[in-house]
Amino acid sequence: MDARVTPTRAEARPDARSDLAAAYRLLAHMRMDDSIFTHISAKAGEGERFFINSYGKRFDEVKASELVTVDIDGTVLDDPLGNGINAAGFVIHSAVHAARPDLGCVLHTHTVAGVAVACMEEGLLPLNQWALQFHDRLGYHDFEGIALNLAERERLVADLGTKKAMILRNHGLMTCGRTVGEAFALMHNLERACQAQVAALGMGRPLRLPPREIADLTARQYETWDAHHAASGAQDPEWAAFLRLARAVAPDYDD
Repeated sequence: MDARVTPTRAEARPDARSDLAAAYRLLAHMRMDDSIFTHISAKAGEGERFFINSYGKRFDEVKASELVTVDIDGTVLDDPLGNGINAAGFVIHSAVHAARPDLGCVLHTHTVAGVAVACMEEGLLPLNQWALQFHDRLGYHDFEGIALNLAERERLVADLGTKKAMILRNHGLMTCGRTVGEAFALMHNLERACQAQVAALGMGRPLRLPPREIADLTARQYETWDAHHAASGAQDPEWAAFLRLARAVAPDYDD
C-alpha cells in the first residue's frame, strides 16, 4: 500500500480506496470491463469528493495507490500518475455523488448483455430471481449521446430518483450502493439478469413470467435481507467472498 498520506487520503474511509481497486480488478476478471472505459467511483471522506480510476488504465491494472481524487466540480485533487480522468465518466459519477449523499459507490458498465437489454423497449423483464431483485426498483435514462454534457446530470439523477440501479438506454447499466460491496453485488446480479434474459429470448420459446404478487414478494424479500444486514453492522459476507477472489486473482490490487 502507498505509504504517502495526503489530506484526501487520510480523510477517506479506510477501506474505500482498497475496496474500489478490488472492484475494478473483479470486473476485469469477470470480463465486465470495456477497454479503458466505464468507471467505478467511491466517496473519498465526508466531503463532495470521490475516487475514480486514472484515465488510460485498464481495469486489470488499477491499484489502490493510483486512484485519482476529484471533486464534483471536476477539480482533480490528487492524481498520482498525472493522467487525469475520463470526462464522460466524471459527468455520470459526479451527478450521482452530488445528488445522493446516501450512496458511497457508483458503478457503470458496458457489457454485451447489459447493452443488449438497454436496447430493448421493454428493458429488463421480470423473468427470474436475479431480475426480480430490481422489480419496480430500476430507473431508466434515455440516451443523449456520449455523456459529455454537464446539463445531462440533472436529468440522469431525476431518472435515478431514490433507486440504486438504472438502465442507461442504448448505453449500459449503472448500480449504486452505500458501499463498494453493495454496488458490486447489485451489478453482479443485474448483469446476470441481463445475460439470462438474452439467453431466454434467444431460445425462441414462449416465456413464463412469475405472477405479479410473486414478483412483488421477491423484491421485498431482497430488501428485507439488505435492511437486516445493514442494521446488524456485520461484515458483508458476499463482499468478503469477492475480496478473497480479488486477492487470489489480483494480489497487487491493494498496492
